[in-house]
Amino acid sequence: MRNRNIISEVTLRLVLFIVFTITDNADPFQRSIQPEEMWMYRYPHGPSYYPAYLMWITVLSVPTIVFFAFYILRRDTEDLLQACLGVLLSIYVTGCITNFVKLAIGRPRPDFLYRCYPEGPPRHIIELQCTGNEAVIIEGRKSFPSGHSSLSFASLGFVSLYIAGKLQVFNRGRGQGLRFICFLFPLVWALMIAVSRTSDYHHHWQDVTIGSIMGLVGAYTCYRQVYPSLTKVNSHLCYSQIPPVIDSRDNFDPEPITPVSPHPKSHATEFQFVSKIV
Repeated sequence: MRNRNIISEVTLRLVLFIVFTITDNADPFQRSIQPEEMWMYRYPHGPSYYPAYLMWITVLSVPTIVFFAFYILRRDTEDLLQACLGVLLSIYVTGCITNFVKLAIGRPRPDFLYRCYPEGPPRHIIELQCTGNEAVIIEGRKSFPSGHSSLSFASLGFVSLYIAGKLQVFNRGRGQGLRFICFLFPLVWALMIAVSRTSDYHHHWQDVTIGSIMGLVGAYTCYRQVYPSLTKVNSHLCYSQIPPVIDSRDNFDPEPITPVSPHPKSHATEFQFVSKIV
């Protein structure tokens, strides 16, 4: 039964990858551009500060490095498997949704007119008659939302939550600055990737903002499919390692308990947890 579940989960991610690839190469809606909004698309066209190939290296390699680092420390095969499945779900669900919205809206990028007219757009444009490379022009109509932003936060946001759970940043690790910085670093990295998309005029600020939110939501929801809340004492364990009865109680410590003397004004027996999870 377990092997069947793993196969079905891997198959789902392969399907999502195929859907993502197809939609990433599809043509978007041809949105008309009004004369009064031409100024928004006259920014110069240039190379990306953070190219797509580098973004994909970051999105796929950073989770791999972090997950294997914790595997080397703890030799936990189950956690490694669940973390990899979780982050792939986050990346490709977010990527598919991002592509669907891109294709449906077809918003031009800030540098669209320079994609359309490589030698420089005319001062007054009554009707678009593009002379540039067709593939570059089509890509110029996929501005909203930012794929760099959504995918970066979907991946690095998941990594950030994973680190927070493993280091127990929001329960036993509170007040420990180094643990908090480890949790924060991937989020800052994703933020810088997102911001770079406005600096190179490949996206409007609205594209980056919505894309970042989509990535964060995708990362959090997919993380919670695999791991409990970060405020629980068992936040360092995945759900498959937590007995259902224990997981149903907030901050329940699944170690032996020691009875405590009854309160002098109460007839009920109280219990106190004295053991901690290593």
